[in-house]
Amino acid sequence: MAPSGSISKTQQSTIVRCEERIGYRFDDPTLLLEALTHSSIADCRRDSNERLEFLGDSILGFVVCEYLFHRFPDLLEGDLTKIKSYVVSRRTCGQIGEEMDFASLLVVGKGVGSSGQVPSSLLANAFESIVGAIYLDGGIESAKNFLMPHIERFVTEAVGGGLDINYKSELQQYSQKRFGLPPFYQLLSDSGPDHSKWFNVAAQVDKKVFSPAWGKNKKQAEQRAAANALAELAGKEIPYLDDGPIV
Repeated sequence: MAPSGSISKTQQSTIVRCEERIGYRFDDPTLLLEALTHSSIADCRRDSNERLEFLGDSILGFVVCEYLFHRFPDLLEGDLTKIKSYVVSRRTCGQIGEEMDFASLLVVGKGVGSSGQVPSSLLANAFESIVGAIYLDGGIESAKNFLMPHIERFVTEAVGGGLDINYKSELQQYSQKRFGLPPFYQLLSDSGPDHSKWFNVAAQVDKKVFSPAWGKNKKQAEQRAAANALAELAGKEIPYLDDGPIV
């Protein structure tokens, strides 16, 4: 990679546009250029973004794991792993890369993206490479600052999207350990026609009734109510607001 003093005007323009897009300014802009250089055009693969992608993948995984560990203190390893797998997936990384329009910044060889569209896999690689570059340039806190808005959004999407996370089991374990009895689920109301009815349920542990949640069936409503209860017990923001059926 060329030293910063020999950066061309075109490269400088790319750096500025990318820094504005990601909200981070590099002390060493050559790291960013490396993160945006695909192996198809690099003089050798060592000068491409492959090494930064390798590093960024690990940094992303670490930041997500740390966040999940603290946000969901009552979830077991299996459920934490399900959420993490969704957040760090190639699909998610590619979606972020597409949303940030890394396609217009990537430096690729002839034939790559010749159809007019850069493959999602390359956008995912670019995202991870940029994470690695930010980490090397500014440390783990800078990487976290860049990642957290994306992580929080996709964690919420994963939890709200019906991943098979057994919140009822987690609440059962808590209630049995703390009070020696199982939680109770109150059906507060229902709404909608018989063929498309929604149910509003609140979880109760001992004498404490927690924030209710809606679900498209009783099973889903109880799972969401359990998730709300676990969040309240941990002093966290509840994931399912009592805002009625989704029409």
